[in-house]
Amino acid sequence: MKEKELRRSLAVLPIGTVMKLTNLTARQIRYYESQDLIKPERSDGNRRLYSLNDIDRLLEIKDYIDDGLNMAGIRKVFTQKQLEQEQFKERLNKSLTDDDVRKILHDELLRQSGFRQVKLLTNSQTPLQKPF
Repeated sequence: MKEKELRRSLAVLPIGTVMKLTNLTARQIRYYESQDLIKPERSDGNRRLYSLNDIDRLLEIKDYIDDGLNMAGIRKVFTQKQLEQEQFKERLNKSLTDDDVRKILHDELLRQSGFRQVKLLTNSQTPLQKPF
């Protein structure tokens, strides 16, 4: 995890500070937690601690509600975003095999050179004669 992302995910803000930053009530914030839209960490004394990422998410929720979206719609939006992020990470982490790299290189060379793809012949096949 990058250092910046690590700092943004560090849960250090109590609910009172979050209320001031988001202009939400404690009841609203706890309700969004009960709806699994946010997941604050807990301190040793079982107090909720929020990160900057949690605040961003609360502000997003507030905007969606202002736009008329209900909880099910907001949950669906967040689920879709999470799915897209996981797919993006999967594509980044997917390692290419040697055959994949060769095929990509072959296709790119053909595309750049302007030649069309020619099927390779085996020993038992004879090339077609050109009509001229």
